[in-house]
Amino acid sequence: MGTMYKILILGASYGSLLGVKLALAGHTVKLVCLPEEIELINAEGARVRMPAKGVDGLVELNSQETPGDLSAAGPGDVNPADFDLVALAMQEPQYGAPEVSALLNLVAASGVPTMSIMNMPPLAYLKRIDAIDTEALKVSYTDPSVWDGFDPAMITLCSPDPQAFRPPDEKINLLQVGLPTNFKVARFDSDEHTGILRQLEADIQAIRFDTGDGKVELPVKLRVHDSVFTPLAKWSMLMAGNYRCVGTDGMRPIKEAVHSDLEATRSVYEWVVDLCVKMGADRNDLVPFEKYANAALSLVNPSSAARALANGAPNIERVDRLVQIIAAQHGMQSDVVDETVVLVDGWIEANRQKA
Repeated sequence: MGTMYKILILGASYGSLLGVKLALAGHTVKLVCLPEEIELINAEGARVRMPAKGVDGLVELNSQETPGDLSAAGPGDVNPADFDLVALAMQEPQYGAPEVSALLNLVAASGVPTMSIMNMPPLAYLKRIDAIDTEALKVSYTDPSVWDGFDPAMITLCSPDPQAFRPPDEKINLLQVGLPTNFKVARFDSDEHTGILRQLEADIQAIRFDTGDGKVELPVKLRVHDSVFTPLAKWSMLMAGNYRCVGTDGMRPIKEAVHSDLEATRSVYEWVVDLCVKMGADRNDLVPFEKYANAALSLVNPSSAARALANGAPNIERVDRLVQIIAAQHGMQSDVVDETVVLVDGWIEANRQKA
């Protein structure tokens, strides 16, 4: 074991998946979340269910039974300067809430290295990619100004490839992992900050969980990559699957969005890969279509973006619009993507009128 780090995580759903893994590795974690989540997590722990090799059913991890310490607090009750690393695990529209944006300003001012695990990359991260004009992207963000204070060198992106959900019949401190893939994070500019990520990667890799019948390795690792493009592998998946769950009259599961017309899915997936390559990505850093299509067979629910729209959300993460605008900057256009953006715009417009 090397240094023990203090890590601040904004958001308790995906945040609890990362948080419990870090606490199992011996680190100290503070989750920033909603009052009812704070109460439950501090009383009963953050609980995560996931499959594990050689184990029937799921193992349940509880932060109260870890070598490290995990607790929860409200956005006004933490000082980012007290931490070694900040992780952003809320959905992008949530950063527009006054108390959250106030905390984000403190994070930016603290100079603490910050790792996003949002599907929607922070605007400051995209400034690390020369091939993107970030000014034109502001229309894709709920409140783009919250990213103004960040030094792009201090922010990195982690692709949230694992799929997880809160089972509706369980308490809100429980997260269940449906697809146990890895978090893939790009390095920071500095070797010192990247060193923190590399140590967390090694510590999470070393975790062995005692099931009572022996110790097992757990899935969902942190993987550190040198390319700023590696986490953008998620964009192909989002455009081919998640956002194509959105229909005119309702939502469909990711599995159906991907497999009902596999050739259409493949074309949009490869189109986004081509866009990333055009910007400077190495094709080998991105996920091959077959691997994604195969993984999508287990994704039997609509995406979180689609569910949010169906539930009346006036704002969701707009990676669809972001990709459309960046593609246009590179002379690329896709009918499937254009159609998706129109559908999502339509739902948001209708939800705003209802609200």
